[in-house]
Amino acid sequence: MNNLIRLYAGQARLVADDPWQWWREPTQPRPVGPLILPLAAWLQRQDEATLKGQRRSLDGICLAPDDEVESIAAYLPVLPLIAIEFPSFGDGRGYSQAYLLRTRLGWTSELRALGDVLRDQLSHMRQCGFDAFAVRADRSAEDALKGLAGMSVLYGRSAIEPRPLFRRRSAGEAP
Repeated sequence: MNNLIRLYAGQARLVADDPWQWWREPTQPRPVGPLILPLAAWLQRQDEATLKGQRRSLDGICLAPDDEVESIAAYLPVLPLIAIEFPSFGDGRGYSQAYLLRTRLGWTSELRALGDVLRDQLSHMRQCGFDAFAVRADRSAEDALKGLAGMSVLYGRSAIEPRPLFRRRSAGEAP
């Protein structure tokens, strides 16, 4: 996947050789390599052992804004990756989906933002729990890296820091 940024031990880096292919339209020819599929297509492609949690899936899921994150709770142990689609810059439902996956459902593996992902969103996406960002193809991923460095102090609670700033200050942990 082009223009991919991933966090490694909290540090953002460009990914040169990402094997994942976002297969939005399963009616199109199948790309080579591991796939990120819409939820309905993922459910159709999995065998019974995978759906029962007995075998790890080779495919990742892409949640659309209307998909309920709780609907995939039973499949979390077999998923290698979850992506969340941002169909437009102004559609913020993916932020809530990411936060719920990290905080309520305990997802710890890769959580990737796909679609209309721009530099201005990356810092907030990170706070909501994303650790991989597929920047829109017509934008520079190198420039987008700067969007992750935009905030030096988090004031409120987030998926990466559940304690608000005043709690960290009272514990002597924040500036």
